[in-house]
Amino acid sequence: MNLKNVKTYFSEYFQIFVGIVLTSLGLKAFLLPNGFLDGGVTGIALLVRTQVDINMSYLLILFSIPFLILGYFTVAKRIVIKSVISILGVALFIHFENFQTITDDKLLISIFGGLLVGSGIGTAIRNGSVLDGSEILGIYLNDKFGISIGKIVMLFNIILFTATAFVETIEIALYSILTYIIAAKVTDTVIEGFEDFIGVTIVSKNNAVIKKAILEELGVGLTIYKGSSGFGNNGKVEDFDIIHSIINRIDIKKMYRIVQELDENAFIVEFDVNSVKGGVLRHYINKKKNRKLASLKNRKH
Repeated sequence: MNLKNVKTYFSEYFQIFVGIVLTSLGLKAFLLPNGFLDGGVTGIALLVRTQVDINMSYLLILFSIPFLILGYFTVAKRIVIKSVISILGVALFIHFENFQTITDDKLLISIFGGLLVGSGIGTAIRNGSVLDGSEILGIYLNDKFGISIGKIVMLFNIILFTATAFVETIEIALYSILTYIIAAKVTDTVIEGFEDFIGVTIVSKNNAVIKKAILEELGVGLTIYKGSSGFGNNGKVEDFDIIHSIINRIDIKKMYRIVQELDENAFIVEFDVNSVKGGVLRHYINKKKNRKLASLKNRKH
């Protein structure tokens, strides 16, 4: 194993450790003392903990075992190994660390408990580990029946929070739902990053001037495709350039204005982008430098 791989492994496990600490803090300092729940397997353990006098650490491990076994046959073995280490880490932190209760305000408990748990889970997932088995269940059922993972996890948590309303109170169930929503959103943000990029495809007869305007006014990179258009089987066919770019969502209105001013009939397709790496994207940091680079490399990101 070379030095680069060693650094990668160290970085991954260090970040997983940070995720374990954040999740444990959210559970022990906010959710556990107040009987609030998160979603997934952690939520099941928290709910059972309110009914029986068993250490939360033992319950978390116990309820995670079936999902880890399922994961052994569903996902990569390295993910299962990291997940076992992560879940054991959370259980140990909850068992031995005595985080003090920070607040009794129910709204603050939901918000900050969700923020910490979501940050921890997102950090772990970003480094190839799973802190909650409900995602593994979602992967398995998606593979077997084609149901989306998001729908499976949502159904799982609907059942959990409905049970909470009957076993505990509707108020606790509602605060728990708020915690879950915050945790889920923070998890997505940590995994996908804080910058919200979108893809844009533009088809226009005035593509040459539009390309130049986007490069000069937005300072982003472009990819150009060759395309053809026509109508009917024997209709007129024209060759033209198709403009494709990735921009930050804050610039989308400006991009529309640029295109509309140059071609009111331009065809524009906008789509979400989950992950972007490399290319001319960091124009918000040094716009002049990137504009110069974009002018030199206007056919690649």
